Amino acid sequence: MAQAHATEAPLLRVRDLDVGYRGPFGPVPAVRGVSFDVAPGEILGLVGESGSGKSSVCTALMGLLPDGATRAGGIEFQGEDLAAMRERDLRRVRGRRLALVPQQPMTSLAPTTPVLRQLRWYLGDRLDDVEVRETLTGIGLGPILDRPRDLPGTFSGGQLQRVVIAIAALAHEPALLLADEPTTTLDATVQAQVLRLLLTLRDKLGLAMVYVSHDLAVISTICDRVGVMYGGRLVETAPVRELFAAPRHPYTRALIAAMPATTPADRPLRAVEGSAEGANLLSGCPFAPRCPHVLDVCRERMPAAARHGASDVRCHWVDREAGR
Repeated sequence: MAQAHATEAPLLRVRDLDVGYRGPFGPVPAVRGVSFDVAPGEILGLVGESGSGKSSVCTALMGLLPDGATRAGGIEFQGEDLAAMRERDLRRVRGRRLALVPQQPMTSLAPTTPVLRQLRWYLGDRLDDVEVRETLTGIGLGPILDRPRDLPGTFSGGQLQRVVIAIAALAHEPALLLADEPTTTLDATVQAQVLRLLLTLRDKLGLAMVYVSHDLAVISTICDRVGVMYGGRLVETAPVRELFAAPRHPYTRALIAAMPATTPADRPLRAVEGSAEGANLLSGCPFAPRCPHVLDVCRERMPAAARHGASDVRCHWVDREAGR
């Protein structure tokens, strides 16, 4: 696992990012005041339950929000303000220096066009280069090269996910890859292969990643740092080892306690009590209704991020326990 270079300027700076969607009764907030950096060559994981805002962060970074959605805040990438870019300028960044691996490979490829032809659309003459073909074979895409007329439906989900990753990472060798739950639909064996592929490409190309997942086990395998999201808020950010060794926010603790790896075989999994429904609408801490350590102030206002050890945490209870 690569270590982030603390002395290098961040590749990506996100500051106070807000994302909202149009709803039947007015705007619905999906991301609220999210801030983080990504260093060159670093893999930052974003983890949390469904609806926490993880995918909306990626969509906002790519400038691909649907009509009617709103975005506010700063997004600086390689020294340029993506949030202020016009669409025509953003197109010169998107897919070239900043690339996305979506969740569903079957819906990301044209179903009636042979996969090899689609690879050629993006790789062009590079597909005839011996080194590129060796790379594709080495990441499990040999069958694609050997079956030039076969359509996407004749390949497995794992093979198609490798194709999508190869297109995103190899077509223009971007500086930053956004991977939005790329292994969600895959079984454990294929999932492990895809994760190894991502790490191999990171080491080979030197690219950085934002890796979105709801699976803490996957996050612990691939990431250097982790951001935990809940109700549209980033509630804790920490190096991966620190997060698992000493989780601080009550939500982070609850997520880790619910992992099968942390639960004895003779005991049931410890589910997080309550529901996340409506958490994105609360003015205070979004986890307050489910938190075993809730204070009165938690329901009133969201605390600022504070440093505790190597973690940045937004929690009144953690601050009080630390004597702040």
